[in-house]
Amino acid sequence: MLSSVHRGAAFERRAMRLLQDNLSMSLNRVGGKSDGGIDLQGWWWLPFAPNAFTEPTHRQRVRVFAQCKAEKKKIGPKYIREMEGVLHRHLNGPSPMVALFISESHFTKEALLRMQSSSIPFFLLHLPLEHKEDIGSMVWNHALSGTNGLLQGKVEARWERSLDYDRVGRPSLWVQNQRAPSWTPEQIELPE
Repeated sequence: MLSSVHRGAAFERRAMRLLQDNLSMSLNRVGGKSDGGIDLQGWWWLPFAPNAFTEPTHRQRVRVFAQCKAEKKKIGPKYIREMEGVLHRHLNGPSPMVALFISESHFTKEALLRMQSSSIPFFLLHLPLEHKEDIGSMVWNHALSGTNGLLQGKVEARWERSLDYDRVGRPSLWVQNQRAPSWTPEQIELPE
């Protein structure tokens, strides 16, 4: 039986791997008693720029601040409000930013409504315990995905079903009706 600290750290590592492999995010663990409410932070590498599909190094980056909860109970609006409070100090930074909340359990209806009404670009991600290699669901608010939001309506998440009955499927990013392959700078192959 894992302690809650070890379980939380394992969940954070799992989230980082899935986000890098599927959604072009390169995140690092911050976690600990003095993390200021941020468990992970890093970059989301989005293919907005011309030639970003053929030359991944032309991607634009968005700052990501994430909180992870490996709890069995559903996530309520209290956690969303807390995340909003933590992120207000980062709003006027030099780079655009997004709040990412990652949970092992589902979000309540009230949490979803709170996130949708937030003026902070918000992204909720459910990583179910029973499907360790899959993303259960993801929801963005209008401040992130709307035409006047951070992504300017240019990026959408589409669900790709799996033909493998043991798998749920996985999301992928689409820009201008093209599937954007996941890419982060850590995936660059350096010449030998």
